[in-house]
Amino acid sequence: MLKPLIAKLKTTRVMNKFRHLLIVLFLLSSNLFSQDSEKFLTLFTPELKQRFTATYGDKARKTLEQWLTLITENSDQDDWHKMRLVNHFFNKKITFVNDIIHWKEKDYWATPLEFIGTQGGDCEDFALAKYFTLKAMGVNPSYMRLMYVRALTINQPHMVLIYSQEVDEMPLVLDNINPKILPANHRRDLKPVYSFNGDGLWLAKAKGLGKQVKGKGGVTRWQDIVTRIEDSEFKNNQ
Repeated sequence: MLKPLIAKLKTTRVMNKFRHLLIVLFLLSSNLFSQDSEKFLTLFTPELKQRFTATYGDKARKTLEQWLTLITENSDQDDWHKMRLVNHFFNKKITFVNDIIHWKEKDYWATPLEFIGTQGGDCEDFALAKYFTLKAMGVNPSYMRLMYVRALTINQPHMVLIYSQEVDEMPLVLDNINPKILPANHRRDLKPVYSFNGDGLWLAKAKGLGKQVKGKGGVTRWQDIVTRIEDSEFKNNQ
C-alpha cells in the first residue's frame, strides 16, 4: 500500500501535493486522450468549440485550434520531434500562474481545455497538458511519467514530465522552468521525489525512474474527475 511512501515524503507542501496523487492516477487512465489523432479531432465538435469560445474568448479559441493542428499534423513524427513541438508549444503559449492567483484555490488541477482556455496555469498543468497531448499524438504512455521534484533554485515543489523507453534508460525532462529537453542527470537543479502515470507510482531513485510501489488505493472515488474531462466540461477562472 502507499503508507510507506507517505512516511518518506518529508515536506508539508509535498505531502499536500501527494493527497491529489490518486486523482491523477485514475485521471491518466482516461480514454479521451488515447484516441488516434483523427478520431480525437472529431471530439471537438462545432458546438464544443462554440461553447469554449463563449467561455474563454477568441484568443483562447485560436490557441485551441493551434493545439489541435499540432496534434493532427504531427502524429506521424518520431517521439523526439513530438516532444520538442509539444514542449515548445505550451512553454511559449501559456503563462505560468500560481493556483491561488489563477483559480483562487490553493491547488487546482486544470484539464487541458481549462489550461488552454485560461491561458495560464502552474507546473502541474504544464506537465499534465504535455502528457495528454503526447498521448493523443500516439506516444506510448508507458514511456511517460509525471515526476514530482524539488526545484532547488527556487526551493519549491515542482512537477515535470519525464520520458524514457527503457527502465534503465536516463529519462528526458520536459519542463516549464528550463525550456530545453535534457537528460535528468543534466538537471542538477531538480531533486526527484516520486513519479507516476496511469499504470502506477514510483519512488524516485537518484535521477532514474526509481522503484515501483504496488497498489493504488480507491481511485474509483475520483471517477467524477475523469468524467469532467471526457465530457469536455470546463470552467472559467473569473
